[in-house]
Amino acid sequence: MDIAQSLSGKRILLIIGGGIAAYKSLDLIRRLRERGASVRPVMTRAAAEFITPLSVGALAADKVFTDLFDREDEQDVGHIRLSREADLLLVAPATADLMAKMANGLANDLASTILMATDKPVLVAPAMNPRMWLHPATVRNRETLDGDGVRFVGPGSGEMAESNEAGEGRMSEPMEIVRSIESILANGALPLAGKRVIVTSGPTHEPIDPVRYIANRSSGKQGHAIAGALASLGADVQLVSGPVAINDPIGVTTTHVETAQQMRDAVEALLPADAAIFAAAVADWRSEKSSCEKMKKDGSSGPLQLALVENPDILAGIGHHSTKRPPLVIGFAAETEKVLENARTKLTGKGADAIVANDVSTDSGIGGSGVMGGDRNRITLITASGADTWPEMSKAEVARKLAAWVADQTGERPR
Repeated sequence: MDIAQSLSGKRILLIIGGGIAAYKSLDLIRRLRERGASVRPVMTRAAAEFITPLSVGALAADKVFTDLFDREDEQDVGHIRLSREADLLLVAPATADLMAKMANGLANDLASTILMATDKPVLVAPAMNPRMWLHPATVRNRETLDGDGVRFVGPGSGEMAESNEAGEGRMSEPMEIVRSIESILANGALPLAGKRVIVTSGPTHEPIDPVRYIANRSSGKQGHAIAGALASLGADVQLVSGPVAINDPIGVTTTHVETAQQMRDAVEALLPADAAIFAAAVADWRSEKSSCEKMKKDGSSGPLQLALVENPDILAGIGHHSTKRPPLVIGFAAETEKVLENARTKLTGKGADAIVANDVSTDSGIGGSGVMGGDRNRITLITASGADTWPEMSKAEVARKLAAWVADQTGERPR
């Protein structure tokens, strides 16, 4: 299907919350309409403080609904009609307040009443300050909504509207939201529904003593984004995560581990699976002996001699598994030199079907804090048939593109 008509005939009820990210909703309306969707907007009172109903209505080519007690609209119980006529309800931006209302069943304005009355899929695009997103109340609310079947897209990470504020909480970009809607509404089914996928993410910590360990700079952002993108396509995602400072992806079952040996055991316990993606930056070595007490320096013993032994190769173990190898095995190759050459060697040596290769050297050209720990990536997908180099993009975009490729390999391609 032509992407310009990927949502032809679909009716989207867009609920715009009161946050600075509301400006993105204007472009979102345009993107949805150019793909054939009709957009019926609902604005909260706070949303009108950021963008005008006139602008929203002009772009949507429809009336903007704002008042629960509008005499004309409610003569036929309009909030029920609005909630049922749409194919999908989209909340963008979804503020902390709106999410709290949804999670706790409050219905004291038009937007929250519509959300209570609907029997259609609901997609939420959160947008708020990072501390609000990480607040225990918001964490509880999003877990509740996830359990209620509400789907999420984002939030992303980056600079906030407030000066000197950065972190997780940015509303997803309009095209990210459009892709999520396309996936949800594609033939009434998600392309990875019924598929079980294992994903590893983050670093491992190999103890030297109770306070020291061997690790690397992996943040887990890419692996977690991949897990979330696969879940958005309907997969049953089992994420095995090393120690990270980011939230578990919503809609994903996460097993937390510390060491490479624990990660290997967790992955093997989750087999069989339809696919396995090894994005974790597993420490290659561990201390041969871990001290039970903190090691002290006394200045007289000379250089510390630390004996290292190799950790298990999780990717190779699964790639060459004799009985439970998944049909699709994907590894990652984070390299600082000879990136493609090393990735091709890894493809055959590890028994993988594909290797996601990226340059993590300091002069890789990736902005910000670099690939490991940063928000952007530039990868080359290596398979037996060749190499496909993708342009630099956000890790969320890499995740969605890789998830689409995985769906394609299983025989079903998301639109």
